[in-house]
Amino acid sequence: MHIPSYFEFVNPAKLLSGEFALENIVSELRLLGASHPMVLSDRTLEKIGSVDILRQALAKGGVGFSSLFTDIPLDSSITVVNRIADIYRSFGSDSIIALGGGSVLDTAKGLRMLISQGGRDIMGYAGCETLPRGIHVPFIAIPTTSGTGSEATGVAVIKDEEKKVKLEFISPFLLPDVAVLDPRLLCSMPGRITALTGLDALTHAIEAYSCLQKNPVSQSYATAAIRLIVEYLPTAIENPKDKKARLAMADAAYIAGSAFSNSMVGIVHAIGHSLGAACSVPHGEAMTILLPSCMRYNLEYARADYSELLLHVAGDEVYAATKKEARAERTIEAVTGFIGRIKKLAPICTTLREAGVGKASFEQVARRAVNDGALIVNPRDADVSDILSILSMSY
Repeated sequence: MHIPSYFEFVNPAKLLSGEFALENIVSELRLLGASHPMVLSDRTLEKIGSVDILRQALAKGGVGFSSLFTDIPLDSSITVVNRIADIYRSFGSDSIIALGGGSVLDTAKGLRMLISQGGRDIMGYAGCETLPRGIHVPFIAIPTTSGTGSEATGVAVIKDEEKKVKLEFISPFLLPDVAVLDPRLLCSMPGRITALTGLDALTHAIEAYSCLQKNPVSQSYATAAIRLIVEYLPTAIENPKDKKARLAMADAAYIAGSAFSNSMVGIVHAIGHSLGAACSVPHGEAMTILLPSCMRYNLEYARADYSELLLHVAGDEVYAATKKEARAERTIEAVTGFIGRIKKLAPICTTLREAGVGKASFEQVARRAVNDGALIVNPRDADVSDILSILSMSY
């Protein structure tokens, strides 16, 4: 395990994980001095009843919504965040509860950023770890997918729709006060979404383990997440009502989120962000498609880390039976094989061709990717030609 000369690890969020976790939110709000939360979610979750489950859980403790906003796009938007901040202020809200996937949670982080700083336009706070604490705005995150890990990260990815680029806002003050994992909100997740979010979490863990800012704590979290994903993702897809598998995947996403929030990711995310912005490829699908090719690209620069990961990806028998010098390659084979196994269980794309990405867009994607901050901590540097090669390999 890599021992850096210096590192930092931040994970202040209190975790509520298990059945009826939602019912404990009221007591957490009281501890935080809040009683009029604005709830952010999306139209689908409102339609299928997830918002009502939350409403009923809060009502048992005598707390209602100060306001509800569900008109959140698939990719969090600068314009939407600014609009929600005006609504938050107009209703006299004193806290934020975010119920949803990555876009909803990122939108909530953007809202918290604006309210805590007293601002009107989130673009005034763009930058990496430049945000001061500001006024404390109680924030509770309730993920309904098991992949982004946004409930455990100090990162918000918010899209500038005009420029068609996804912007990263990074600060420890974006981390929620409380993260809530309740299987009641997870069992309705379709197989395809379960698969893609699970593979997104796997990518988070692998990149957190092998990037330049890895540290003993983030690597420990990463391996725990990998073991959970390999064991429980197939079950969560095949038996969607299996609460144990659903909760295990939610825990894995949270743990992987904690890992990469404290060590960052790498080239898979650098290219994936560009694919999402330029070609509208869903984030989890981009991760699924790119992970094997990017691991092959990084192989000689991350050989030691990949060798260690074989134990967690493939199990002790495969690890023991594989010669030391072949373990890194075997890890990539195991990851590729696991993705193939998941594809047999759910309709996911594993190539850019299947995802509808044409080769004509490669140049644009590559030029965007070389300027992505995630590339800075990748174990191997990459220029436009390198990224074009990875895109071709993933086609």
